[in-house]
Amino acid sequence: MAVRRCLPWPDKRLRSPAAPVEAITDEVRAIWDDMIDTMEAMPGVGLAAPQIGVMLRLAVVDASETRGQAVRMANPEILHSSIELRSHEEASPNLPGVSAAIKRPRAVTVRFLNTQGEMEERDFVGLWATSVQHQIDQLEGRLFVDRLSKVKRDMLLRKARKLAG
Repeated sequence: MAVRRCLPWPDKRLRSPAAPVEAITDEVRAIWDDMIDTMEAMPGVGLAAPQIGVMLRLAVVDASETRGQAVRMANPEILHSSIELRSHEEASPNLPGVSAAIKRPRAVTVRFLNTQGEMEERDFVGLWATSVQHQIDQLEGRLFVDRLSKVKRDMLLRKARKLAG
């Protein structure tokens, strides 16, 4: 288990869809463990594998107050989203120093391969739901700033460039 380096924006891999996971192997479990270590070190409530340069549809989410409750997901997909929206300040270790309030469904039902390689469906609500949706966006090659207006997105990306420079 290790803390991995997050890719700096504008790395092309952050804009590329990740490949489906064929099977849950020891290698996949080791990547999940590294992702959890990396998420905890940020600290954050979720991480998608492309953020650390692994182009597989893997995500981890832990929005618990006590921590240590991480959900490991392979090939997550949203089956149902609530109509009610929730706004939350989102950020990314790939765009350090910038954040924005993003409105997303308050609750989602997600299907994914779990650590045993079995298909699982789970409901996520509140911050858990926000983080799962954020990670699925990352797996599709979308960043949270893509959910903003062009003006606001450009402003945040200029700020990120300045902070990185």
